[in-house]
Amino acid sequence: MHMRIGIEAQRIFRIKKHGMDIVAIELIKSLQEIDSNNEYVIFSRKGENNNAIRESDNFQVQTFSSLTYADWEQLKLLKAVNKQKIDLLHCTANTAPFFSSVPIILTIHDIIYLENIDLKGTLYQNLGNLYRRFLVPKIVKKANLILTVSEFEKNNIVKRLNLPEEKVQVLYNGVSSQFNNSYTSQQIQEVRDQYKLPQQYIMFLGNTASKKNTLNVIKAFVDFCLNQKHDIPLVMLDYKKELVVKVLEDLKHPDLADRFVFPGYVPHNQIPLVYNAATVFLYPSLRESFGLPILEAMACGVPVITSSSSSMPEIAGNAALFVDPLSYKDISKAIEKIVTDEKLRSDYIQKGLQRAKSFTWKAAAKKLLSIYETTFG
Repeated sequence: MHMRIGIEAQRIFRIKKHGMDIVAIELIKSLQEIDSNNEYVIFSRKGENNNAIRESDNFQVQTFSSLTYADWEQLKLLKAVNKQKIDLLHCTANTAPFFSSVPIILTIHDIIYLENIDLKGTLYQNLGNLYRRFLVPKIVKKANLILTVSEFEKNNIVKRLNLPEEKVQVLYNGVSSQFNNSYTSQQIQEVRDQYKLPQQYIMFLGNTASKKNTLNVIKAFVDFCLNQKHDIPLVMLDYKKELVVKVLEDLKHPDLADRFVFPGYVPHNQIPLVYNAATVFLYPSLRESFGLPILEAMACGVPVITSSSSSMPEIAGNAALFVDPLSYKDISKAIEKIVTDEKLRSDYIQKGLQRAKSFTWKAAAKKLLSIYETTFG
């Protein structure tokens, strides 16, 4: 069987990539390695990072611009798909063109936007959530198959959208090979110097989205600082110092501001080194469909603290220290355990390294290719 497969990957060429962009890139690269039979057309928006995906004999990249996300997807993408005579379209980021006459596989990473909209994010985030809230319940009925990234999220999707279980399949994410613990001490030190990172630190990937639980993380770290003699700092990537200072003032502890480090945005290809340099990775999110940073940190040999709820236990297995994300005291105690107990740290490092090996992009791509062939056939 020979197919012409379209993959929607609208944002893969932007500079500041996020989770869904990384997943799309890694799957496409892995498909390039394993599939020389089918033809692929990757549809993306024009961006500055043109090297994210390279064309090959059977992989063509088509880029075009638009005013908005919706305009790009519902008009420009639809026109390009029809012109390219695609047999099957895989949309990788929760939504798809509604009037497509081509069979659609849709990856829904999560349905948080259907569960609640607090409008506390940026204008871009809020508009995106409203767009998904409107479109997703309609498009899932038209799609031939829904993919999602965990059993936890599959259950949510089936129940919330009233879908038959067989219409939703789980395709686990993988860990890129760049996430490993074989970097030299010199490479790690260079990243420390570049971003002014301390010799030891707690690493936190946060943003203003409420699900990231940033307020409780700050409260937990303040509690840890007040109750422990250890002076290890908290490194908050891609987060604004003034937001933390405001919280510290509200907590009556503005004096602790110097215990926080703000390196700003770190490119994805340097994140493995930031993990390697960390003492512990803190990820007590309130809600994740997968939680890829958990596995990335594990693959880099960093002990992980994460939530006992949502998808996190499914992904982390027995290889992380679990906390109640709603209890800053629980998070604080976990930090204390990992930082002060070297045997416990070592135990979670070894378990994490083994756990991360269970999730590879090559395995994910093989399963995805099988799904393409089954759906089209």
